[in-house]
Amino acid sequence: MRINFHGAAHTVTGSQHLLEINGHRLLLDCGLYQGRRAETYSRNLNFVYDPRTVDAVLLSHAHIDHCGNLPNFVKHGYEGPIYTTGATVDLATIMMADSGRIQESDAAFVNKKHLTRGEELIVPLYTEADAVHAAALLHGVDYSQAFEPIPGVIARFIEAGHILGSAAISLEIEEKGRRIRFWFSGDIGRYKLPLLRDPVLPSDVDYLLMECTYGDKPHNDPDVAFEEFHEIVARTIKRGGKVIIPAFAVGRTQELVYHLNMMMYTNHLTPVPVFVDSPLAVHASTVFTKHPECFDPETRWFVQQARHPALDFKMLTYVQSVEESKALNQRKDPMVIISASGMAETGRILHHLRNNIENPLNTVCIVSWQAPNTLGRRLADREKHVKIFGEPYTVRAEVATIGGLSGHAGQDLLIDYASAVKQVVQKVFLVHGEERPAAALTEKLMEKNIHNVYYPELHSSVEI
Repeated sequence: MRINFHGAAHTVTGSQHLLEINGHRLLLDCGLYQGRRAETYSRNLNFVYDPRTVDAVLLSHAHIDHCGNLPNFVKHGYEGPIYTTGATVDLATIMMADSGRIQESDAAFVNKKHLTRGEELIVPLYTEADAVHAAALLHGVDYSQAFEPIPGVIARFIEAGHILGSAAISLEIEEKGRRIRFWFSGDIGRYKLPLLRDPVLPSDVDYLLMECTYGDKPHNDPDVAFEEFHEIVARTIKRGGKVIIPAFAVGRTQELVYHLNMMMYTNHLTPVPVFVDSPLAVHASTVFTKHPECFDPETRWFVQQARHPALDFKMLTYVQSVEESKALNQRKDPMVIISASGMAETGRILHHLRNNIENPLNTVCIVSWQAPNTLGRRLADREKHVKIFGEPYTVRAEVATIGGLSGHAGQDLLIDYASAVKQVVQKVFLVHGEERPAAALTEKLMEKNIHNVYYPELHSSVEI
C-alpha cells in the first residue's frame, strides 16, 4: 500500500491523498488549494497523476478545500463513484455548483477591466455545468455502514463533528495477506459546538492520517468565544456600525445564525437586522433542515423551546438577489452581514468589504482560520492597506478576530485524538496544517510516547 500526499501537505488547503492498494487507486478528498492567485490557479488546474486511473473517491465533507476541485477532476476524465455521507451529497452538490458560478462571475468581473487595459483574459477553472457533471457521481452512504469502494478495502464513514455530514474515513484493508487498519480524520470537529454531534475518536488503527490545523494551540471554550462574539456585535451596534463577517457558507454561517438567534431570543442583544448574503449559505441552511439526524440534543431543545427553527428568526433575512445584496451597502443603520467566502477571496463578501472597510463605525469580524496570502489573512494580520478587486483600500474599520469559534479541533483534542490509538498505531501522518502547528503537535505527541509522527512533503509518498 502506498500513500501519495498530493494536497494539504505543508499547508491547510487542497486536501488530496491518493492511496494505491491491490493495484487500484483510491482518492481521499479532492479540494481546492487557496493561496496566491497565480499559484492557486496553476496548482488547482493540473494533477500530477491521471484522474482517469483512479477507481474511486471517498469524500470526508463538503468544505471547498476538500471537495472543491472534484469538478475539475471529473473534467480531466474521472468517471468513477464519489462516496460520502448523505448530508455531504446534498451540501457538496450546492457547494460545487456555487464554486463554478463564482469562478465564472469573478472571471467576468476581472475580464471587464482586462479588456479596457488590453490585458490577457482569464478562464475560470471550471463552470457550474462542470460542477453539475461531478455531482452526478456522488453516492450517499450512511454513517458506520460498511461498503467496498475498491477490492480488498472495507470503508466506513464515522462522525467527525466538523460540519453537517462531515466524517472521518475508516478503512479495513487486506493486501497480500496483510490486514491494515487505516483512518483518515478529515477535519476534526470540537466538543460543545452548536448544531452538530461531537466527533468520534479513532480506535484500533495501524496508520493514522490526521489534520493538525491548530496543532500549536488549544482553543478557548466555545462558550467564551461566543461571549466575545456577542461583545463585538454589541459594541458595533452601539456605535451605529455594521458588523461584516466573512464566513464559510456551510458550517460557520449556520453557527453564527444560531447564536445570534439565541442572543436575541434571550434578550442579550438589541435586535438588529441580520443578513445572510450568500446564495450558497441560503441553500446550505435548507440542507441543514433536511438532516436533523445530524443535530445535537442542545439544538433540538432550543428549537422546541423557541418554537421556531434554529436557523430562522424574525430579524433574519436570507438575501437571494444581487439587487438585494447591493441595497445593503446603501443602508446606514446598524446590522450584521454574514457573507461568503470565508477567507474573503471570492463572492459577495468582497463587495461588502470594499463598501464598508473604510468606515471606522464598522467592524470586520474574522471568525475562522485564514490561509496565507488571502485577503482574510491580511485583514487578520491588521494590514492597513489592502487591495480588493485590484483596487487599493485603507482599513479604517475595526478588525476583530475570534479564534475560539473554529470548527477545527484545538491542540488538546488533537492530542486526545491520536492518543486514543497510541497503544496500536504504527505511524501518524500530519496533514492539513502549516509547519509551526505540525511541529508543536509532533512534540506534544512525542511527550505522550507517540514517536512515529511524520509531516509529509507535497507530492511525497510512503509505502506502508
